[in-house]
Amino acid sequence: MSHGARGMVRAFALALLACAAAPVFADEDAAWAALRAGGHVALIRHASTEPGLGDPKGYRLDDCASQRNLSEKGRAESRRIGERFRAEGIRIERVYTSPWCRCRDTATEAFGKAMDWTALGSFFDEPHREPGMTERVKQKIGRFSTLKPKGTVVMVTHNVNIAALTKLSVGTGEIVVVRPDGCCGLKVVGRLSIRE
Repeated sequence: MSHGARGMVRAFALALLACAAAPVFADEDAAWAALRAGGHVALIRHASTEPGLGDPKGYRLDDCASQRNLSEKGRAESRRIGERFRAEGIRIERVYTSPWCRCRDTATEAFGKAMDWTALGSFFDEPHREPGMTERVKQKIGRFSTLKPKGTVVMVTHNVNIAALTKLSVGTGEIVVVRPDGCCGLKVVGRLSIRE
C-alpha cells in the first residue's frame, strides 16, 4: 500500500473512531457561555471548500492556487462565524491557524487576522506526523491553565487534527469548545455549528 493510501485509510479510521466515541454534550448555550467566560479554546474546522478530498497532487503551502480552497459558500460561512462570535460578546485573545490556505482564509474572514502555526497543519498525507503535532497542541492548551487567558483562544485547523485531539469528527465550519485539563491535556466542553 502506498504512503498516500495509508494516510487516507488512517484518516478514515480516525473519523470512524471519532464518530463512535462522540460523547453527549450540554446544550449550545453552555458552550457559548464557556467561550464568553474566557480561558477556553475554540477548535474550528475550516469552512466549506471546493469539492475534493485532501489536496491536489503536488500542492504547495506557499501557493494557494495549488491547494483545495474555500468555496464562496465557505467564505460566507467564515464571515458568519466571526459575526456570531461578535454577537455573543466573545473576547478573542489570539487566533492561530493551520498554514493551509483554506484554514488561514477561514480565520481571516472570521476574525480579521491569524498567526500560522505548523502544529495545526494537516497530517492527512503524512499520518506519521500526527502524534508529535497533536502533543504540541495539547501542551499549548494545557499551558493556558497556568496562563489563564481572559479571552478565548481560537485554533483553525482540519478534521483529522480535531479528531486526534478530541475523538470527534466534525463538519466544515464546526467548532469544538475545549478547556485545559492539567498540564498537557484538554477536556471537551461542547460543540457548535453555525448554520444559515
